[in-house]
Amino acid sequence: MEDFLRNVIFGFEHVLDWKAYDHILFIALLAVPFLFKSWKKLLWLVTAFTIGHTVSLMLVAFASVTFSSRYIEFLVPVTIAITALYNIFTAGNRHRDNAPWIGIGISLFFGIVHGFAFSSAYKMLASGSDNEFLLLLEYALGIEGAQLVIVLAVLVLNFLFTGLFRFSKKDWVQVTSGIILGMVIPMLIARWIW
Repeated sequence: MEDFLRNVIFGFEHVLDWKAYDHILFIALLAVPFLFKSWKKLLWLVTAFTIGHTVSLMLVAFASVTFSSRYIEFLVPVTIAITALYNIFTAGNRHRDNAPWIGIGISLFFGIVHGFAFSSAYKMLASGSDNEFLLLLEYALGIEGAQLVIVLAVLVLNFLFTGLFRFSKKDWVQVTSGIILGMVIPMLIARWIW
């Protein structure tokens, strides 16, 4: 039980690490276009991201797949910037969610990218494990739990600003996504690979 809690907490802390806040920014961008009434759609996106994250760690652990950390570290803020721009340009578009499987597929792919960014730290965690598959599941449970905390916080903010303070949902999504895009631009510059 002690190992289970340690591994779940490790996954939880990985997502909520303020020093490496890229994960928080990405999940916030996934959640900002949604309200409480659409929580099921949002849960699919977040879970797809967790599955992608877990798949990449499985590829690292069981198939020894690796990518240059330089490219992966650059792709992480690219995924955040793409998501922010998507939110900005589709906010208020009632046809935005006509093909939810596209969003789920993109979220899954972006989860794979973010998972590869964490692969070296995961290898260190897994090096002393007796059951690496179980470790991976426990870690994924912590990731999903932390992401749900972020989602809940964003949904509460969405309710406050669009419900109580009467911001238009479109403006709220665009402003929030624009702020996050502004936060990610220095990451893109610092990790530029060309």
